[in-house]
Amino acid sequence: MDKNEYYKKAVTRNLGLVSEAEQEQLRNSKVAVAGCGGLGGRELIDLVRMGIGSFHVADFDEFSIKNINRQIGATSSTVDKPKVEVMADMAKDIHPGVDITIFPNGIQPDNVDEFISSADVIVDAIDLFSMDARLLLYRTARKHNKPVVFSAPLGFSGTLNVFVPGGMTFEEYFDINDDMDLFDQLIAFVVGIAPWATHLKYMDTSKVDSSDHAGPSLSCACNIATGLLTSEVLILLLNKRAPMAAPRYAQFDTFCGVYKTGKLRWGNRGPLQRLKRYLAAKKFADQRHLLASAPQ
Repeated sequence: MDKNEYYKKAVTRNLGLVSEAEQEQLRNSKVAVAGCGGLGGRELIDLVRMGIGSFHVADFDEFSIKNINRQIGATSSTVDKPKVEVMADMAKDIHPGVDITIFPNGIQPDNVDEFISSADVIVDAIDLFSMDARLLLYRTARKHNKPVVFSAPLGFSGTLNVFVPGGMTFEEYFDINDDMDLFDQLIAFVVGIAPWATHLKYMDTSKVDSSDHAGPSLSCACNIATGLLTSEVLILLLNKRAPMAAPRYAQFDTFCGVYKTGKLRWGNRGPLQRLKRYLAAKKFADQRHLLASAPQ
């Protein structure tokens, strides 16, 4: 069976939710996925199954046993193997005709333009703690007029943030700048991701360990977050509706049984968000020195 016939059969069940013309549009689209961990790997695979035809995939890391609980590419046979290579092989096993360019050094100043410039949508699946790479990604995407979609698995929930050309920027929404240290940037980031913070009702936050870039995580939350993000990527690619762009946000928490959405008109600069940031910084004050001593 040739690749065209294979592709047509593989995406048959998509039809009815997308038209044949839209499916062909997906096949001719390119998505850049930054990160192949708990979310990036799943997001890549879901987008491949949707029939998106071309990808840029970036990650410098290798799989470890600690990844097994949530990362789709992490198995006993892939421990110590490069994430980008494992995920590219998985994607090609699903759709042999998929076009994947890997960036094994992750997002760097010398490759970020190449990573972003030819993509239609950018997926931010960068490690939560890697703010330098994240800021580089968003600023370069803005330079090239590309939308960026982000989701996080928090507790039993998934979140959604979207940043589009001409809209509120990442820095404006989260109120983050280069003069802030990493701890303050992360506090602003986490508070802005999920203003309702439904996960804090049941999460043991004492298990957060900034020195190891680690926190409580579940594969079910990664699935929820991936569903939110990949749905939005498809909607953006096909212009199905207006995107859930900042200052809008969403959090879907299956433990609490709630779907929270809203709009931060002033982003994290609003008085209530400032109070939340102050309280969060106080609560996690012990993590500041751990971050300072952690390898970057």
